[in-house]
Amino acid sequence: MPKLSPIPVVALAAAMPVPALAHHPMGGAAATTAWQGFVSGLAHPVVGLDHLAFLLAAGVLAAAVGRRAGIAALVAFLGAGLVGAVLHLGGFGLGPVEAAVALSVIGVGVALLATPARLPAAPGWLALGFGVAGLFHGHAYAEAVAGSGAAVVVAYLLTLLAMQAGIGLLAMRVARGLGEARPQRRWAGAAATVVGAVALGAAVLA
Repeated sequence: MPKLSPIPVVALAAAMPVPALAHHPMGGAAATTAWQGFVSGLAHPVVGLDHLAFLLAAGVLAAAVGRRAGIAALVAFLGAGLVGAVLHLGGFGLGPVEAAVALSVIGVGVALLATPARLPAAPGWLALGFGVAGLFHGHAYAEAVAGSGAAVVVAYLLTLLAMQAGIGLLAMRVARGLGEARPQRRWAGAAATVVGAVALGAAVLA
């Protein structure tokens, strides 16, 4: 029975028009209630297709370094994401955030294409790279609750954190289940690279 790619949704996203990369689950309006913050936190990693592409590809890449090191890299991304969100909510900018997010998607895609089937047990560069990416992803995510009350922000960030962790760990688990399937990783890397390139073009043209 042929093995399927762990992230077919990323390949599908690559063929979608640029407007589909929109990040805001509330139609451009900030959440005003804790429930809206909760729903927005669940939806944001999915409706932001560049964010979704990164999470899925990152999970596949994390699977190549072993369970502990892979989880540590994902934790670095999530922790830095919270820092980036707090910076945004505190009024601190990080420059061209959308372009940086797109570049991070391209980066993880290229890494999947370039790395060998098995990476060293604990490559510190992976956690560092995921952490840097997390800062920009978190900063972009925080736009959904900019100006919202404390209850909304807390509900949003907690569900956002849980949703991102779930997606990343699921992708990692599926990739580990597939084993060292180099062709599958190449497809995942190529798909993420295409999605990142589309997002970068949208960011540059915006």
